Amino acid sequence: MAEEPKATPSTTVAEEAQEAPPQLELFNSMTKTKEPFQPLVEGKVAMYVCGVTPYDFSHIGHARAYVAFDVLYRYLKFLGYEVEYVRNFTDIDDKIIKRANERGETVTSLSSRFINEFLLDMTELQCLPPTREPRVTDHIEHIIELITKIMENGKAYAMEGDVYFSVDSFPEYLSLSGRKLDQNQAGARVAFDTRKRNPADFALWKAAKEGEPFWDSPWGRGRPGWHIECSAMSAHYLGHVFDIHGGGKDLIFPHHENELAQSRAAYPESEVKCWMHNGFVNKDDKKMAKSDNNFFTIRDIIALYHPMALRFFLMRTHYRSDVNHSDKALEIASDRVYYIYQTLYDCEEVLAIYREEGISVPVPAEEQKMIEDHHTNFLDDMSDDLKTTDVLDGFMNLLKAINSNLTDLKKLQKKLEQQSKKKQQQKKQQQSQKQPADHIEALIALEAELKDKLSILGLMPPSSLAEVLKQLKEKALTRAGLTEEELQELIEQRNVARKNKQFEVSDGIRRNLATKGIALMDEPTGTVWRPCEPES
Repeated sequence: MAEEPKATPSTTVAEEAQEAPPQLELFNSMTKTKEPFQPLVEGKVAMYVCGVTPYDFSHIGHARAYVAFDVLYRYLKFLGYEVEYVRNFTDIDDKIIKRANERGETVTSLSSRFINEFLLDMTELQCLPPTREPRVTDHIEHIIELITKIMENGKAYAMEGDVYFSVDSFPEYLSLSGRKLDQNQAGARVAFDTRKRNPADFALWKAAKEGEPFWDSPWGRGRPGWHIECSAMSAHYLGHVFDIHGGGKDLIFPHHENELAQSRAAYPESEVKCWMHNGFVNKDDKKMAKSDNNFFTIRDIIALYHPMALRFFLMRTHYRSDVNHSDKALEIASDRVYYIYQTLYDCEEVLAIYREEGISVPVPAEEQKMIEDHHTNFLDDMSDDLKTTDVLDGFMNLLKAINSNLTDLKKLQKKLEQQSKKKQQQKKQQQSQKQPADHIEALIALEAELKDKLSILGLMPPSSLAEVLKQLKEKALTRAGLTEEELQELIEQRNVARKNKQFEVSDGIRRNLATKGIALMDEPTGTVWRPCEPES
């Protein structure tokens, strides 16, 4: 289970900084501008995000959406809001029915299985569970009530067991997308029907076909159209007016446009205060989608890359921009998270010796200022429409400072040991330099700040740092097509070549491994390896 975002108790600067976070601003797709976020109820946020149609394993485009809104969810909670987060499952749909028939199983069996698989993927990516995850089939009664209300208001009509929304009866139609009515074409889920009054009219209820699941309704046996479900479930759980409605930008039209029309046709007071949409994941600059057969499932990716590398990769691009999927970009993300976790692991290992010693010196001024600046910049960037690209880049200064302090501490300890042996302690010189206690306090404070912010973003691994580093190395071996034993054999061959002064051979082994994403490092205790971005 993904962990809730929380402040690290030892976070010195975050506790000392009494300034309130800057005003959160979010981009509203309706107004096409960034706006100050002011929830309807002080201290509470109501958020609805459109979920998956569970007929297959979820792809990286789904990961893009749900990581983006998980970051928002976590940041809202960090800011102190009580968030009611609803994300649905469309568990009845043409695609599910078709796939279930192809496999000779029930719609319920197929959709339930892939709902469970989706939830496993979300856990791997450390997406916090929403407050509620309703299924369409559990809300047929609410859907029928909403359709009835729309018809009573003269905004829909029934024909031969089908019910259609009349776009001509709703002048506000297309206010979200900004499209023109003559641009409308039947969407991927909408077959053209000559019985419709306007080709743009869309189904609220579909008459039952032979062999399909159905429910009884005032219009005969049938099932809901695609769009009506979210209007019904969002109203049921969050009310007719709520704070945030999110999804991929492909949902702006027709799904969210139709959803908005339905809701307001039934209840004119219906309103979403802020519509939010994330960008696509592209492969070769074309939107990744199952229907185009150019997609990678989340399982495909995490078979080769650690889930935290995938999460980092997705967060490296601002949520409103399109992400271009490539092996190189994933390799860079994997290398970056390895560097983060290795640095934290090295820090933990050193600090484990000193944590119980009760060192009580102030954090050195240089590191104190760095942490204060990082904390301020983090809040500024996150409050500016979730600028995660800048936030992730901002970690580099902390990481460099940790490694610098680790190196300096090691050098200083060695120097002090030598001086102690020779009984030549130069106290005056030492007083003008950092002492071991200064480095230790700097490391404690830097570590706390980094872990605190990584936790808020869902990037702290659920297991120990040692375990996640081991997992990252295993993934690197998989990508390189090597086992640990095969790698150790190559390292031994290189050692023999070096001993025999066959440097061309030893260098060739090193270079070949580097092209596969394996970096060799010669240390006094022997040759060790770590994953790296493959050299071309």
